[in-house]
Amino acid sequence: MAAGRIQVERIDEVLYEIRPFGGMRVPGRIYADSSMMDGLLAAEQKALQQVANVAHLPGIVGYSLAMPDIHMGYGFPIGGVAATDPDEGGVISPGGVGYDINCGVRLVTTHLGIDGLAGRIGEITRAIHRAVPCGVGSRGAIPRLSDREIREVVERGARWAVDRGYGREEDLDRTEAAGCLEEADAGVVSERARRRGTVQLGTLGSGNHFLEIDVVDQIDRPGAAAALGLREGQIVLSIHSGSRGLGYQVCDDSLEQMDGAMSRYRIRLPDRQLACAPLDSPEARDYLGAMRAAANFAWANRQTMMHLAGQAIQQALGMTAREVGMSLVYDVCHNIAKFETHTVGGRERTVCVHRKGATRAFPPGHAEVPEVYRSVGQPVLIPGDMGRCSYVLVGAAASMERTFGSTCHGAGRLLSRTAARKRGRGRDLVREMAERGVVVMATGRATVAEEMPEAYKDVTTVVDVMAAAGISHKVARLRPVGVVKG
Repeated sequence: MAAGRIQVERIDEVLYEIRPFGGMRVPGRIYADSSMMDGLLAAEQKALQQVANVAHLPGIVGYSLAMPDIHMGYGFPIGGVAATDPDEGGVISPGGVGYDINCGVRLVTTHLGIDGLAGRIGEITRAIHRAVPCGVGSRGAIPRLSDREIREVVERGARWAVDRGYGREEDLDRTEAAGCLEEADAGVVSERARRRGTVQLGTLGSGNHFLEIDVVDQIDRPGAAAALGLREGQIVLSIHSGSRGLGYQVCDDSLEQMDGAMSRYRIRLPDRQLACAPLDSPEARDYLGAMRAAANFAWANRQTMMHLAGQAIQQALGMTAREVGMSLVYDVCHNIAKFETHTVGGRERTVCVHRKGATRAFPPGHAEVPEVYRSVGQPVLIPGDMGRCSYVLVGAAASMERTFGSTCHGAGRLLSRTAARKRGRGRDLVREMAERGVVVMATGRATVAEEMPEAYKDVTTVVDVMAAAGISHKVARLRPVGVVKG
C-alpha cells in the first residue's frame, strides 16, 4: 500500500508499518483494521505523513506510533505516541502534547439506576448545565482566583480542590499521578496564562468537551467491572475536559520559544509544527514545568466539576449525597508527556513518552495502577460520540511491549468541524438526539453540529482494534442519555 511517498506494509490484522525513508530514525506503526487503513490512504494521508514526520525526532526510540483513532493534528497526529531517550539526545515537542494539555476523562459511578429515573434525565441534565459553566471562554463556577491562588492550583492540582471541599481524599488515589505532576513550576507559566486560569476553574469549555450522563448497558468482563464498581443499568457520569485557556496559552508560549530553539540546537525536521528542544536544555525544562502546571490545573478543573455536578444532581432529585452515592472510578489524561520506565531494545530505559490523543493503559501488577485496581489493570476511559456509546477498558500486558503503555483515546474524527457544521445546516440535531433517547443541553447549536455522531468514527471499531492487538480489554459499554456541551 502507498500514500504518496509513504509505503505502508501490513504486519498483521490490526497493525501496519511505514518503513523508514528519508530522515526517519525509526519505523512508523499504525494500529488499524483494513477498513480504517483504506480510509487513511484515501482521505487522511496527511495524518500518515505526520506519523512519518514524528519518526524524525532526535532521540526517538522504538516506533512512531498511531492509535486507530488517528487523524491529523498539530505536528503529531491525534492518536500519536512517541518516546524519546534523554541519553540519546532525546527532545520534548509541545506538538506531541497539544494545545489542550491534560485533556482527559473522569468516570464517576452512582447508586442510581436508569429504571428509577424515568422521565427525570432531562431535569438532571438541565441542572448540570446550569451548575457547570460551558462554552468558549466560560467562567463563573468558582469565584475569580487571585494570582497567589492560581499558582497554588497549578502546583498542587486536584489536591488543591479536595482541600477546599471539592471532593474526597480517596479521589486522589483514583486519579492518574494522584492528580498532580511533581516539579510543576508556576514561575514559568506566563502571566497571561495564569490570568486566563483565574476565571476558568470549574468550567467545561467547548468543542468536544462534555459532561455526560450514561447508563451501563453492557458488561464484557464481569470481574473487572465489579472491581471498578460497575453494574448493568447503573447511572454514571463522564467528564471530558482539560486545562482550558491556561493550557492553550502555555502551549502557544512554548511553541514560540521552541521555534527559536530549533536553530540554536541545529535541529532540522520536516515540519516546523514539531518544534522541539533537547530534554536537558533550559527550553525543555521551562516547557516541562509549565506543561505540568497546566496538567495540574486540568485535574483540579475536573475534580471541581465533579463536585458541582454532584451538587446539581442532589438538588434536582431532592436527595442527599449519600443517597446519590457518587464515587470516582478513575481520571486519566490523554494529552501529556511524562518520564516513564520502559523496556526498549532489550533493556530498561527512562524515556519521555509523548501521548497526543492517546491514553495511558498500564497492565495488571504495574506499580502506578491504584492498589484497588492492580489485579485487573489500569482503568481506561474511551468516549465515543453523543449518539452511540463510550467504553471502559483496562490496560493489558502487551501495551508495555508494543505501545509504551498506551492505547486509543476516543472515536477519532471523520469530519472536520467545518464539514460537520455544513452537514448540520437545516437540521434540528437536538430533536434528532432526543428521538434517539439522548437529552442534549448546549450553549450553542454550532457545537452540537460539530459534535454530531456522523462526525466521528464508530468507537466500537476503535476499541476492538486495540483489543485484537492485546493492548487493552473491553470492560463495559456506556450508553449516553444526557449530554451537556459547550
